[in-house]
Amino acid sequence: MSLRSTRTSTRLGILAAGGALAALTVTGPAAALDDSNNHPPVYKGRVTAKSGLLLRDAPTRGSRVIRSEPYGKVVTINCKTTGDHVGGNNLWYLLTDGTWAWGAAHYIANIGQAPRWC
Repeated sequence: MSLRSTRTSTRLGILAAGGALAALTVTGPAAALDDSNNHPPVYKGRVTAKSGLLLRDAPTRGSRVIRSEPYGKVVTINCKTTGDHVGGNNLWYLLTDGTWAWGAAHYIANIGQAPRWC
């Protein structure tokens, strides 16, 4: 006996094996959870550093600079963590625009809700 399944339905097949019946549930990709519920919220921020913001490979002032973002640029924030103090603020944001990099939260104004913790 062959079992047939489509992307949008779940079929129950009954197999006979040595006189005994066994139930087998076959599911397709449509049985997966709705993808829209699995994405974390999108957090945004605006760069407030007049000379631009240096983005680093770790949440410390002495870590390697990866790139920079200009004043006023809206950036996408993945999450926040603690690190070196910058201007009295020890929060750092992991930015996901292009190369993932850390920016001091002191120089990024949240647009909407504050990011989640990493």
